[in-house]
Amino acid sequence: MSKTKERIRDSQLRYKQGLGQNFIYDEALLETLAGLSGVTSEDDVLEIGPGAGSMTRYLCRAAHHVLAIELDERLIPLLNAYMSEAGNFTLVQGDVMQLNLPQLTEGLRKPLSVVANIPYYITTPLINLLLTCGLPLKRMALMVQKEVADKILAAPGDEGWGMLAVRCQYFCEPYLALDVPASCFTPQPKVDSAFVVLPVRETPAVQPLSGEDFFRVAASAFALRRKTMTNNLCATFRMTREQAVGLMQTAGLDERVRGEKLTLQELATLSDAYTRWKEQTV
Repeated sequence: MSKTKERIRDSQLRYKQGLGQNFIYDEALLETLAGLSGVTSEDDVLEIGPGAGSMTRYLCRAAHHVLAIELDERLIPLLNAYMSEAGNFTLVQGDVMQLNLPQLTEGLRKPLSVVANIPYYITTPLINLLLTCGLPLKRMALMVQKEVADKILAAPGDEGWGMLAVRCQYFCEPYLALDVPASCFTPQPKVDSAFVVLPVRETPAVQPLSGEDFFRVAASAFALRRKTMTNNLCATFRMTREQAVGLMQTAGLDERVRGEKLTLQELATLSDAYTRWKEQTV
């Protein structure tokens, strides 16, 4: 039995399934994951969901400093005791979705590395928050449900291609670092996981005239799946079919193409056409 598992047992702590508490106790795997995260001695790390601190110890060995955010109040004494000898560790109790992350990390080196074992039920909202809240990020290394990893890595036309993939690939260059079977966790979840690394791009993958319009047009592409992009433009922006067809032609796109098949560059070209059209109709 691992020392961390012994600490959990001795504390008589019960796992909270509602908080997505599934911990890894395999020391070799934890060390491997810390290495795959890409964290170096030059990096300050924001760790989300340290749990019992199993991986936190390895991150502290690799990083300049680790700031961890843990929601479960019951784990705070356990974490503080376990990490008491680490001089480069700070612990904050709270809900990461409610905290002001730029303010909280103000004293840390930038850009930040984020490492997280994300509860499955907040995966997409948390990724969106991290990418849009104004944090200067170097990379994110995330333990996510395998199905979510497939969506992050999806390509145009794939079943998983959607707004999560668009947003992640717009800001980052994600890749699969390691598949992690359910059997590696305690308690064992019903699904497998994957460790995904998302190095943040210096500039977005495409350069639309308006980032806001780009994401509005991208969202419209997936609003009505199996529908043409022309129909989606009409439904989302309340334009006539003639206007929508005109935008598609301006963007050099077939009016019959489905939105879910468009690439980032095609979405950017279409959003530029929409931005110009919008400016002319005001």
